[in-house]
Amino acid sequence: MAYQRLLTDSPLGAARSRASTINFSRRKFLGVATGAAALPAFSRFALAQTYPTRPVRLIVGYPAGGVSDIIARLTARWLSERLDQPFVVENRPGAAANVATEIVAGAHPDGYTLLQAQGSNCWNATLYENLNFIFVRDIAPVASVARTPAVLEVSPVVPVKTVAEFIGYAKANPGKINLAAVGQGSAPQLYGELFKMMTGIDLPQVQYRNSVPYTDLVAGRVQAIFDPIASSMGYIRAGQLQPLGVTTATRIETLPDLPPIGDSVPGYEASGWQGLGAPANTPPEIIALLNKQIAAALADPTFKVRLLDLGMQPFETTPAEFGKFIAEQTEKWAKVISTADLKAE
Repeated sequence: MAYQRLLTDSPLGAARSRASTINFSRRKFLGVATGAAALPAFSRFALAQTYPTRPVRLIVGYPAGGVSDIIARLTARWLSERLDQPFVVENRPGAAANVATEIVAGAHPDGYTLLQAQGSNCWNATLYENLNFIFVRDIAPVASVARTPAVLEVSPVVPVKTVAEFIGYAKANPGKINLAAVGQGSAPQLYGELFKMMTGIDLPQVQYRNSVPYTDLVAGRVQAIFDPIASSMGYIRAGQLQPLGVTTATRIETLPDLPPIGDSVPGYEASGWQGLGAPANTPPEIIALLNKQIAAALADPTFKVRLLDLGMQPFETTPAEFGKFIAEQTEKWAKVISTADLKAE
């Protein structure tokens, strides 16, 4: 099948939050998500017979070839084959996915324009001023697809092998351990800021604009990074970088012997996510239908293995659960961004 070929051959972004806006938006967001759960069964069945009747656009906020694009294409191929209409991936990069999100937020809420939503949507709400949309108000949660774990890893020149040792070494050498980050408001920067807040240690961040500085990390010119596992696995396996802990709350299948950072820093958790969003006011029966199909994909062994191969963890939720998760993530990262006084470039 074409889907199976894709699974085998695919290659592999501050304004301070306004509490009243966030609370209002969260209530509305959760209300939209909960609507799908209350839909009568007959209406769901009726819509399943009529949607979709023409191609569906899936808008991705990053260029082709990246993790977001790959996940979008896997999802689109699955939905195309299950629903007998093309789900066409459209890459609209710019402003850390804000360009793509604005397109979908302003689209007609009929299920024919969807968003490849992701973790950056949550922190962009605080990083960027004067956006023409509010994510938790203008994008309805449809279905989560995957979590994106990261790993705290250090250069071989840093004489530590555990998170506890790293904290002790950094406290004994204040200001001498530099964290690499890839752009203002990037996941490595935010994960590092959360770690600094929770441990109280001094870890200056060195910004790299275009790509993760693996050469500098291996050589010890920068000493540590919080990096998505999918990006750094080759360096870990080759012994060029020392992994200390995963950013997820529990161990993961990709690195089963590596403990969570939370074992040494209780409560620490930081990971990205991928999922589907739709314009607010999209009929809940369409959201329910799409959610059901994504759940079927996540139950498919081949689809799950491909996610794991990409360094992702399958992540299944109902629309209501997904909405609650996004609202919580938006509030969590708003606190980190505001405390660190980060601003979008």
